[in-house]
Amino acid sequence: MDLFSNMALGMGVAFSTQGLFYCFVGVSLGTLVGVLPGLGPMASIAMLLPLTYHVSPAFALILLAGIYYGAAYGGRITSILLNLAGEASSAVTLIDGYPMARQGRAGVALFITAIASFVGGIVGLILLAAFSQPLAELAIRFSAQEYFSLMLLGLVAAALLASESPFRALTMVVFGLVLGLVGIDLNSGTARFTFGVPALYDGLSLVAIAVGLFGLPEVMATAGSKDRARPAPGRITLKSLAPTRADWKQSLMPIVRGSAIGSFFGALPGTGGVTASFMSYAVEKRVAKDPSRFGRGAIEGVASPEAANNSAVQTSFIPTLSLGIPGDPVMALMLGVMMVHNILPGPNFIAGQPELFWSLVMSFLIGNIMLVILNVPMIGLWVRILLIPYRVLFPVIIALVCIGVYSVANQVVDLYVLIAFGLLGYILKLLRFQVAPLLLGLVLGPMLEENIRRAMVIAGGDFSSFFTRPLSAAFLACIAAIVLWTAISRLRGRHRALATPAEGAG
Repeated sequence: MDLFSNMALGMGVAFSTQGLFYCFVGVSLGTLVGVLPGLGPMASIAMLLPLTYHVSPAFALILLAGIYYGAAYGGRITSILLNLAGEASSAVTLIDGYPMARQGRAGVALFITAIASFVGGIVGLILLAAFSQPLAELAIRFSAQEYFSLMLLGLVAAALLASESPFRALTMVVFGLVLGLVGIDLNSGTARFTFGVPALYDGLSLVAIAVGLFGLPEVMATAGSKDRARPAPGRITLKSLAPTRADWKQSLMPIVRGSAIGSFFGALPGTGGVTASFMSYAVEKRVAKDPSRFGRGAIEGVASPEAANNSAVQTSFIPTLSLGIPGDPVMALMLGVMMVHNILPGPNFIAGQPELFWSLVMSFLIGNIMLVILNVPMIGLWVRILLIPYRVLFPVIIALVCIGVYSVANQVVDLYVLIAFGLLGYILKLLRFQVAPLLLGLVLGPMLEENIRRAMVIAGGDFSSFFTRPLSAAFLACIAAIVLWTAISRLRGRHRALATPAEGAG
């Protein structure tokens, strides 16, 4: 009964005229932000921060939260249609989403990801509303050892489970970890690998690297190709967008699994949508009967990551609001907004300011419904992007990418990073290296380093603390199981490859 009374309290604010207005503005801007390559919610929220100073705290949070999860919806559009990650967490979606568009199934991909995003968002919302306090108590038990082991599990899973070539994927992960070292060392204050460039003291731009690795190589490869034929969408009707019965069957369980994975990782500080998307994709590829379909237009490869991404966005508010620990950089900005309004998130936040917490929760429900209403009817419009001639489309893409990357920190050096990693991504594409593990290594690298250092300080340099703590030991056991499983699978594959010619000869 207490839950329903709290929901009614939140509805009073969220369903007010101002609440609906700010929610609509937030999700609309978020969708636009997600569509524009390189811009992302981080830059948009930063640019809109001054506007929130003159708005009540509840409406300011509703507006900025709408931008955040609206961008998670919109990011899939350019990922599927143009092979450009609108934001980092959408980078996984383009692996199978773009091949679906090349096969003339862009509408189906957009429709199924809209539904998956809605389901994932609602699942995350339910968990946030019903289990925020228990999940916060679980997360607060995590020390540096648990965080390190969990992040290491994410890196190993991305390298070994989601790749046909584990060695190449591990190489990319290590490269990403090395890139994460660029910047100021938080412990010593020493600049590392900055080459005397002050703009690199905060590290390399994640947005510039993500767009450079995923977007520019596709533009260069397609622009230099003699075969410029693209799938013509034809007349877009709701019937043509509707997935087949087989599509629904293949998508149902991946959406459920993705929602569960995203909810778990979103509730853990320091992980968020990027990790959740990569992990859900790795799980789907591992449980699939035919893993070779992935990367060639497998609908599970777009449904599960999008569900995971959006559920993680919702549950990422749990550590921010309950512990005062931002789940990701966007949540750090949200934390700053709260502090400007004299709001101090922490263990007593939900009980001390129930109206603010529950109005934000109920606005998520309204926002997710608005996003489905806004996105599904506009699928035909998005698919029409495929009809724009390359000579018009590519210059616009490059211009938007450069503007988006520059607007994040207003640094020219980010444009050089974009160009450098665009060329690197093109070379890696020719060499058939997957760049997704590199991005995950870059994201988790700094946090991995920070937590292993902290763990060593707390334990006095004793490595056994990683094995004596139950949760950390469980994560390390999962890593060992993944490595063993991968080794056995590859040995079996080699045995079959050697046995097949012998059988044929006999």
